[in-house]
Amino acid sequence: MNSLSAVFKSLPSVDKVLQSVTLAVVIERVGHEGVKLETRLQLEQLRQKITQQDEDSLNWLSSPDFFEDLCRKVKSKVEAEFSGSLIPVFNLTGTVVHTNLGRACLPSAAVNAMTIAATQATNLEFDLATGKRGDRDSHLEESLCALTGAEAATVVNNNAAAVLLMLNTFSSHKEVLISRGELVEIGGAFRIPDVMKSANCILKEVGTTNRTHLRDYESAINSETGLIMKVHTSNYEIRGFTNSVTESDLSQLAQEKGIPFVSDLGSGTLVDLKQFNLPYEPTVRQTIEAGVDVVSFSGDKLLGGPQAGIVVGKKELIQRIKSNPLKRALRVDKITLAALSEVINLYKDPQRLTVRLPLLADLTRPLSAIEAVAVSVLPLVRNSLADKAVVESGACKSQIGSGALPLDLLESHALIITPIAEKGHTDAALNRLAASFRSLPKPVIGRISDGKLIFDLRCLRDVDGFIEQLSSLLL
Repeated sequence: MNSLSAVFKSLPSVDKVLQSVTLAVVIERVGHEGVKLETRLQLEQLRQKITQQDEDSLNWLSSPDFFEDLCRKVKSKVEAEFSGSLIPVFNLTGTVVHTNLGRACLPSAAVNAMTIAATQATNLEFDLATGKRGDRDSHLEESLCALTGAEAATVVNNNAAAVLLMLNTFSSHKEVLISRGELVEIGGAFRIPDVMKSANCILKEVGTTNRTHLRDYESAINSETGLIMKVHTSNYEIRGFTNSVTESDLSQLAQEKGIPFVSDLGSGTLVDLKQFNLPYEPTVRQTIEAGVDVVSFSGDKLLGGPQAGIVVGKKELIQRIKSNPLKRALRVDKITLAALSEVINLYKDPQRLTVRLPLLADLTRPLSAIEAVAVSVLPLVRNSLADKAVVESGACKSQIGSGALPLDLLESHALIITPIAEKGHTDAALNRLAASFRSLPKPVIGRISDGKLIFDLRCLRDVDGFIEQLSSLLL
């Protein structure tokens, strides 16, 4: 070809590309227009490079495989665009309930319920007995009350929303009494004082960071007090010279003063975790029985369900929450309700929870089972990394995650991978190694510690899937 004009004329038309066998399947799946737009884009980019006399593009254009390569490129781009960016990964970080990796995995019963709710019309807010409009909370309120001892319950989209709704309902433009030691910050710089401000409440700290007494609350109560609040500090712990006021004592004080008393449990759990040889965490029932009027907690942390904020308590107060206009903005959809209902139902059969609820299955996984996984994958990973890294197995510690019981660690076992690198380039080699595993078809996410890449095997269930893709490692 002796001129740019001739090169341009050699480019295939959009229609010719769209008629290729290579693109037939993808057109059937995503439609004609999406593939047509990508084809135009690729041809326009190629024209620009020809204008710039880009040597690689000119050589590609003159190759015998150009047309088929172009079609494959269009196909790849379209498939990537329509596949979505939310993909499954192997969570080998050692943090079971990992916020960045989607928190709790749902049981099959919940997934099936979500599918039904998503693909069919449902009685979400329809009372089948009366033929009139119903309440979406009715699908799980009775079960939540039975499990917690509360009089009523409602659900919103996460626990932050639940806290916001409680504060705004009971103490808008009024003071909220809270111990200074409970003014926590959780992930994403989400702070209790900021939530209070957003809820139009006035924060009034009582006591000190390490010690708060009942008299501190008593002396702080005045005509502007709208609420007494207790926040379970699940994501940190103060030890030593400390004191906090019990829920029962605060409940009595709140009743005497005619002030609502609420508690944010954060992670929340419906069963005593000690029966599973896990660290103690106060249950929602214990908190209700201690006299707290309204309790909020997460659905996707220690409960092991979908993202949700659950509020339980006295019927009159829950009704006030439901009547708050903010409730409509924060409510959950039918798919979340379907999943959450199934997870809650599992708690009615606590003897089988560790088998049926993925979260508890991972938290209670025997150390011997984790070590057996290490034995099976160690030689294969070692062989895949060859002269790139030293691969060993050894003991490690897992954590529950998402702010739940951060000081309590679980015995586990891991692959410990140390990159072989030239002197002075260890960090770069380690980062490349971690990136290689993240680039696998199903990315493998571990943690970096002391110059090593650690793969905690507690949550590795699909051993075959992990092994099969090792051949795809690009090192």
